Amino acid sequence: MAVSGSDPAPARLTVGIVSAGRVGSAIGSALERAGHIVFGVSAISDASRHRAATRLPDSQILPAERVAARSELLILAVPDTELAGLVAGLVAANAVRPGTIVAHTSGANGIGVLAPLADRGALPLAIHPAMTFTGHDEDLARLGNACFGITAADEIGYAIAQSLVIEMGGEPVRVAEEHRTLYHAALAHGSNHLVTLIVDALAALRAALAGPGLLGQQVVDDEPNGLAERMLAPLASAALDNALRRGQSALTGPVARGDVETVSAHLDALAAADPRLAAGYRALSLRTAQRAWTNPAIIDVLDDGRLHGQGPDQAEGRHG
Repeated sequence: MAVSGSDPAPARLTVGIVSAGRVGSAIGSALERAGHIVFGVSAISDASRHRAATRLPDSQILPAERVAARSELLILAVPDTELAGLVAGLVAANAVRPGTIVAHTSGANGIGVLAPLADRGALPLAIHPAMTFTGHDEDLARLGNACFGITAADEIGYAIAQSLVIEMGGEPVRVAEEHRTLYHAALAHGSNHLVTLIVDALAALRAALAGPGLLGQQVVDDEPNGLAERMLAPLASAALDNALRRGQSALTGPVARGDVETVSAHLDALAAADPRLAAGYRALSLRTAQRAWTNPAIIDVLDDGRLHGQGPDQAEGRHG
């Protein structure tokens, strides 16, 4: 199907997906719901084949080159590190026809990685869902509420990417090519590291709650979704909600208050439980202290005084 300036987003596209991983299968399912036809997917592992059969039962499982050759819209949903190699392979096989819309789902890459295909007449797009995928049913619901970072070569490309994202129920957000790495780093910092933070906090909480509990109370163990999770969930959820709605004014706790004795005691207790937890607490407390412009003595405790001489105009987000 040809793409022209007067028809930036054809109503129905023949879609091929490489590969049927967590992201690719979810994107394919969303596109089918929007009326497009996902005719084929590449899937090698047993898990990918199962996802293809479950989420895209009407699609054929084909080699990547055959998927590319028949596609009007080709989705490249492979890990970041594999994308350049896949593009090179498709070029070598002369598998992509001129006029094909080629969109990858990598957050770290813009359209530069697709340049070899663009040189052959493909229309390159970067369409990255700002969402984490587990491979379970909730992926599809979350995809419909996600923002997508989109990058294109020109306004026609942006119009196509925008239309595709809106059709999938998402919100398109324009990301400049030169800012893709910063964009991806911000998302990874706010999501991947949040998981590490919560899991570390739960480990410390389990250690604190170990031993006899109240009559009828659930025993604390290492399994998820237990007592420790129930205790932390309301607090963590409220903190996240406050941060998103109120920004830095959501900061509370001993670091923001400048409570040196409590912070020092926390470090001692965490070091006794697991020195790695103490190291994580120290690093995040130091960043909190920098943001809150708190008691300089806390910065001495956390960073051996290296930041003690920092002036107010050097501290981020100083409170009035």
